[in-house]
Amino acid sequence: MNLDLLGWSDDLALSLAPFAAQSLQVGRVARQHKQLYTLYTEGGEFAAEISGKFRYQVQRTEDLPCVGDWVVIAATGQTANIQHLLPRHTLFSRKVAGATTDIQLIAANLDSVFLVCGLDDDFNLRRIERYLVMIWESGARPIIVLNKVDIGEQIEQRLLDLEAIAVGIPIVQISALHDQGLDALNPWLQPGQTVALVGSSGVGKSTLTNQLVGEQVQAVQAVRADDSRGRHTTTSRQLICLPSGAILIDTPGLRELQLWTAQTGVSTAFNEIEALAGHCRFRDCQHQQEPGCAVQAALGNGQLEIQRLQSYQKLRKEKAYLHRKQDQKAQINTKARWKQITKSMRQRDKWQ
Repeated sequence: MNLDLLGWSDDLALSLAPFAAQSLQVGRVARQHKQLYTLYTEGGEFAAEISGKFRYQVQRTEDLPCVGDWVVIAATGQTANIQHLLPRHTLFSRKVAGATTDIQLIAANLDSVFLVCGLDDDFNLRRIERYLVMIWESGARPIIVLNKVDIGEQIEQRLLDLEAIAVGIPIVQISALHDQGLDALNPWLQPGQTVALVGSSGVGKSTLTNQLVGEQVQAVQAVRADDSRGRHTTTSRQLICLPSGAILIDTPGLRELQLWTAQTGVSTAFNEIEALAGHCRFRDCQHQQEPGCAVQAALGNGQLEIQRLQSYQKLRKEKAYLHRKQDQKAQINTKARWKQITKSMRQRDKWQ
């Protein structure tokens, strides 16, 4: 396989240089099933596991490989051990579903993310805002793909609503089922470019994947008639090489969109509110009833909608709560590590 078509870059080559004298190879993670990986390399497809040394060195879940990552491997036959993870330039992730405070890695080294939204009854502006926060936080470029234009209603109004919350983000209208409008996606599907498809179940990601590949590689199912909600037809993430030379990563629908990091994503996705906040009288303005609040003034004159502000405030609260939970977890992990170190030292002293 050609590494350039898999997304190899000069920056990655520099990161690989320290391993040049060790007769190691490089590969890109195409699929993952628990602790087993499928890699694409210049020598073909490899089945791989993480080496014991690498696993011992890993301190955090985000330091483990995921689909889209570049890894350094020691290969024997068509199997390999993953020795190192090369630096990522983007990472799309979320908090794991449920109450557990941990990260779920979705895909790495993305150039663009197609946020696929169905123009049926499942269209939801607030969900789109949350997805945009996650995409901006990943470091990749968002492109909104409005699917099902053949059955969509109120399309013009929905476009106006989207343009108000996604200023400057490209919006493409397609019908994946009828292969309509897909040529408009070509600027982001150039050779060596990596694109992920994200969106709720039933929006048409699998159908779009099949159209871009030119054959049926993903199963598809009809959405429910009563609410246009879909079923999980894609159950795992995988890297797919397109005829155009681009790399596509299809992802399962995400029913829970809990943030994991939001250092810049909220500010970027709600940049008009952040800009207004810069004109508030008080630097710590909460945009409630404070005098001289530019955000409240914008609400009053119709420049800003209340639903948009409420979404912004909700995500900021979620971000603050998440940081507190992550700090608590870090403190617990540090305490556990020191407890284990102290125990090991006592056992060593006992036997000396």
